[in-house]
Amino acid sequence: MSDSIVIIGAGQAAAAFAGKLRALGSDRPLTIVGDEPVLPYQRPPLSKKYLVGEATFDRLLLKPPAWYEANAVTVLTGRRAVTIDRTRRTVGLEGGEELSYATLVLATGATPRRLPAVIGGDLRGVFTLRDKADADALMADFQPGRRLVVIGGGYVGLETAAVAKTRGLEVTVVELADRILKRVAAAGTADLVRDLHRSHGVDILESTAIVRLVGDDGRLTGAELMDGRTIAADLAVVGIGVAPNTGLAEAAGLAVNDGIVVDQFARTSDPDIIALGDCARFPYDGRLVRLESVQNAFDQGEAAAAALVGEGGAYVPQPWFWSDQYDAKLQIAGLHHGYGDTLATDGPRPGSHAVWYFASGAMIAVDALNYPAAFVTAKKLLEAGKNVSRLDIETKPLKELLA
Repeated sequence: MSDSIVIIGAGQAAAAFAGKLRALGSDRPLTIVGDEPVLPYQRPPLSKKYLVGEATFDRLLLKPPAWYEANAVTVLTGRRAVTIDRTRRTVGLEGGEELSYATLVLATGATPRRLPAVIGGDLRGVFTLRDKADADALMADFQPGRRLVVIGGGYVGLETAAVAKTRGLEVTVVELADRILKRVAAAGTADLVRDLHRSHGVDILESTAIVRLVGDDGRLTGAELMDGRTIAADLAVVGIGVAPNTGLAEAAGLAVNDGIVVDQFARTSDPDIIALGDCARFPYDGRLVRLESVQNAFDQGEAAAAALVGEGGAYVPQPWFWSDQYDAKLQIAGLHHGYGDTLATDGPRPGSHAVWYFASGAMIAVDALNYPAAFVTAKKLLEAGKNVSRLDIETKPLKELLA
């Protein structure tokens, strides 16, 4: 039987898995199947430097084209996997071609949620921002003086708002919840980020629902709000979350629960199939989680490759994230799930702040805005498993916490 490895998906997790496998000396035949017509690339810059033309696409590539040839990794670009036959161990591609596998890796990522067409989601000028095609389409409309409505006050929406405002667009953020970052951060962090955007002239509307988008001749002209107002708009970016791409896994009979369920070695309910990155739901701290981050995709990809060749143990994530908005950097260490208390502290320079999260009296995460020392300290404490209390952080310098 062939010992071929097939990876469905060509993002960060796929590239990390392939890179680690070759670095560990495995020469098993390896094929990456990607539905985009390009090699694996970084996604975070799409909503930042790439969108405004400050970074060319070749700078976003995760590995240079020559790497794949030198390491005998076949990349099928612009190809879509449509079926998995677990009995025959084959992947069917659109057009009828089949690939045989001994190990299958699902790195299928996630898809942005869109507004329904019935409320104007299909109007020209309405965008999501997840891949290169999205960014390329948005770039043409991203012009100074135009009016942008960002639907959703999460990180992607706020990063896009920051880039747009810097570019000279008029920007309004509309958030259904009572505050921005409701799902991903405490109120203290939301307050800091809201103040940052308003200081740059962004209009943020919270507890506000969009009834429908309106247009003229199929082109977006505005957004009707639940209070009866209509906001004029030339373009809109929808940032209301993503859904994991689990269709192939479900059709193949794999366990799925808001993501493809895997164990600590990234193995699905079929031991010959691995799932990685945004599409995977794995055990962490006594529960199943799905982490939408570059860091997790990279680390889990490398850990799964090491486990496959018998040189690694269980994947134990050390979550961290970041968000660049204007000239501010928000760095996040840990997961705040289940927190019961927070503490806000100021850094040594104006504009530097931290919001610390606690559960059962112990620090579990931090949001650090322009405060790298707080981020690095928290990250090291969490990696070491050191129990740090609110009183510790209130009374001790950061360096003493690591002693």
